[in-house]
Amino acid sequence: MRPTSPSTSRSRPATSVSDALATRRSVRAFLDRPVDAKLIRDIVQKAARAPSGGNLQPWRIWIVAGEPLERLRRLMDEKLASSPRGEGSEYHVYPPDLASPYADRRFAVGEALYRSLGIPREDRDARRRWFARNWRFFDAPVGLFCFVDRSMGPPQWADLGMYLQSVMLLLREAGLDSCPQEAWALFPRTIADFLSAPDGLMLFCGMAIGEADPEAPVNSFPTARAPLEEFATFIGLEQAETTIPFGGKL
Repeated sequence: MRPTSPSTSRSRPATSVSDALATRRSVRAFLDRPVDAKLIRDIVQKAARAPSGGNLQPWRIWIVAGEPLERLRRLMDEKLASSPRGEGSEYHVYPPDLASPYADRRFAVGEALYRSLGIPREDRDARRRWFARNWRFFDAPVGLFCFVDRSMGPPQWADLGMYLQSVMLLLREAGLDSCPQEAWALFPRTIADFLSAPDGLMLFCGMAIGEADPEAPVNSFPTARAPLEEFATFIGLEQAETTIPFGGKL
């Protein structure tokens, strides 16, 4: 990794929801700058306006920074040395038999990431070393962990996604960046013990939070999105154009 410098320019805050969506990406190289604690508290609180079925609000959030975060990184170095494949996640991050086009998309983004790092496909050791940076939160100054009550089902897991997306968009509004990381699910016991999380909670994911290094190639490789026609079907939309009360078009 290239050494970062305090003089490196800051990320531009998003100016609208559309801008936040367009500029949000999974950042894997962060500047060595602290993040304002009050700002993080405000974002975590504001994101709780995310929708949840029955207003259950099933997310449980831990934020780690400073010395505790450094202690966690040291712990993870030890865990990776003894258990490089993890402890086993409590859920499938991807379906065991992932089919096309989903498997194709996963392969393509992985190849683009490693190309940006100059790591060839055959260099498995280098790829493993890079992947291990997940468990350092990619050296971000703040780490977030999201848990869910074990009694919850798939609809509530969807609620977690809406909460986490709200966090990420609010971070962009503040000029910060993030990387949601289900890789943390490979060490559920270690993280639960470190955080003293109740037994009734299951670790869903982590999230790295900080200021993106704008000069790191790994933060700018292309991540394609499927064309609209591939995932959306419109029925009767053109015929349903309606005048709404304030005189505009719906």
